[in-house]
Amino acid sequence: MKIAVKGTGYVGLVTGVCLADIGHHVTCIDIDESKIELLQLGQSPIYEPGLEELMKKNMEAGCLSFTANYQDVYASADVIFIAVGTPEREDGSANLTYVEQAAQDIATSLQHDTIVVTKSTVPVGTNDRVRAILHEYKPANVKVEVASNPEFLREGSAIYDTFHGDRIVIGADTPHVADQVASIFEPLGLPIVKSDIRSAEMIKYAANAFLATKISFINEIANICEKVGANIEDVANGIGQDSRIGNQFLRAGIGYGGSCFPKDTKALVQIAGNVQHKFELLESVIRVNNAQQALLFKKAVEIVGSFEGKKVAVLGLAFKPNTDDIREAASFVLIGKLVDAGAHVVVYDPIAMEKARVVLGSRVSYAGDVESCVREAEATFLVTEWDEIRSIPLSWYIDWMNTPLLLDGRNCYTLEDADALPIQYVSIGRRQAGSLLVDNKI
Repeated sequence: MKIAVKGTGYVGLVTGVCLADIGHHVTCIDIDESKIELLQLGQSPIYEPGLEELMKKNMEAGCLSFTANYQDVYASADVIFIAVGTPEREDGSANLTYVEQAAQDIATSLQHDTIVVTKSTVPVGTNDRVRAILHEYKPANVKVEVASNPEFLREGSAIYDTFHGDRIVIGADTPHVADQVASIFEPLGLPIVKSDIRSAEMIKYAANAFLATKISFINEIANICEKVGANIEDVANGIGQDSRIGNQFLRAGIGYGGSCFPKDTKALVQIAGNVQHKFELLESVIRVNNAQQALLFKKAVEIVGSFEGKKVAVLGLAFKPNTDDIREAASFVLIGKLVDAGAHVVVYDPIAMEKARVVLGSRVSYAGDVESCVREAEATFLVTEWDEIRSIPLSWYIDWMNTPLLLDGRNCYTLEDADALPIQYVSIGRRQAGSLLVDNKI
């Protein structure tokens, strides 16, 4: 099948590469010509494990290509996926400008019957608007159908998720369109959930909102654990064994970030508000997460007192491991507070340093590795649990730092290991540990 994918961000590029790998002829389209030039050289503009290798494989096989010239591609495609960004507006709603422009470009280019599939995360009812635009601008003799196919990929494991996903959701208003879209994904052998279009649109938001709720819930439980003397890891393990709850997304930390959960939770609150429904639960989830992102700084101030003039290390900038995505990352909330407090902040991330420089500029210093970041620091914050970072023995912090104070926002070390060393170790939802007195001021 000849497939066009509009957009080469995380969703569009992964979708296009994986569809090519299961036997389709795919052309990915983007208005950013510099990005297209990079892709045509076999270089991915985003960091996603395994993506660049799979991209090169399918380019060499002649079934994957990239272009900024969309007219001929849309004219010959059997199915066109819209996978453009839907950035957040100031009021939390989704900006659909790119989706609507893509629909218009597609409509004016069509020369034969086609199915347009919305892959972007869009508010309920958006595909009705896409259909209206297509019918307004398409040639009279061309028939165009619309479907929704929301994505459920996790950054850092998007290739794996594509081939081993829990389900594929297809929203269509007629069975034959749903069947045609489903046939695209048949080689994956995954369960397919079919629904009407509006339900498919809601499934995406509901799934992300529920997962965000689990994260904020376990973080609230973690905060209570600290006050009552319980251990959040034991609690999470105990409730996660219940099949009705499950053990995923029950890892306490300093909150969620990235391109999906923050944007989608706020968008769903906005969607609810548009139909005069106050989504109180989800509003609380968002408030809890905002507070959680500042938690490590609050803990540090209680121990350190003033940060004025002190060197502070921040390990990990991406919102999660195995991605260079820094959008809504907790690290930037922390860094902002540290800089405002007068600290000399030094940062390190294995992958996300270039993107961080664009945002942080000269406000912080940049280290080439963990040791140079941490050496002679008065406090170290562990923010992103990259394997490279979490594999460092606790004893090395003692050797490197002026004052061995480690604030671990991802609970990477055991309390027992910390208790055996002259270190102050502070984590989430657990007692403070280490043989140094944790209430001493630096």
